[in-house]
Amino acid sequence: MTLQRDASGRLHIESNLMGESLMDKQLLAGTDLGSIHRLMPDLNVVKIGGQSIIDRGRAALLPILDELVEARQQHKILITTGGGTRARHAYAIATDLGMPTGVLAKLGSSISEQNALMIAILLSQRGGIKIGHDDLVKLPNYMMPGIIPVTHAMPPYGLFEQPPALGRIPPHRTDAGAFLLAEVMGAERCILIKDEHGLYTADPKKDPNAQFIAEIDIDELLALDLADLAVERSMLESLKHARSVREVFIINGLVRGNITRALAGERVGTRLYVKRD
Repeated sequence: MTLQRDASGRLHIESNLMGESLMDKQLLAGTDLGSIHRLMPDLNVVKIGGQSIIDRGRAALLPILDELVEARQQHKILITTGGGTRARHAYAIATDLGMPTGVLAKLGSSISEQNALMIAILLSQRGGIKIGHDDLVKLPNYMMPGIIPVTHAMPPYGLFEQPPALGRIPPHRTDAGAFLLAEVMGAERCILIKDEHGLYTADPKKDPNAQFIAEIDIDELLALDLADLAVERSMLESLKHARSVREVFIINGLVRGNITRALAGERVGTRLYVKRD
């Protein structure tokens, strides 16, 4: 971009976007030039599932926090939290009362934030601190003294959440939020901690014939159009178009050592990835 002086002597910034429609496909394609600045390329964004982990209480959650505290000595970790059963209760009540999708998203965000507060308190004597989404640009500074930051994973669409194609549940929930956070920070990896070994062709809790998927390309997974998924479809669509994060891992946090292995780059659980050109 260059500065241009008009006839009156005033300076203007000249760019390709001046006076153009931001819906022009050719113009949009021209904005995807060069590399993306990755604020924290050594960051690990870890999401602790709400219903799958936090709602199980101390027996499931505390060993996971112990493992994360230990892993923090070798890795930069940002903990994010899901909403869980309480979010589902809020969705059910709000739906029955006729609330629109944006209101459901706002309710889900508050419950995810409650879980972040509880985890930050549990870790308060070991470096845990609850941060808001506005604090994310401060992450490199938080990491310096050995702090373990915790934030809620619900993305801040809130009342502006887009209506879903099916039903009324917000399409962008905590899986999508954890991934989008990892993408904007340029993180090394995104890990979703759940209570299953990874992704299956069906819910293994309901279908004994469900087959485990060790790894799969996003396009192939979307083409399967499975009736049920352990991750949000909106997260898959976001991963498909990502610029920094190219893979997401789904692991069973109830198995001690899985988190440590995943942080070290080992293949644990299911790997969702995007094929590079």
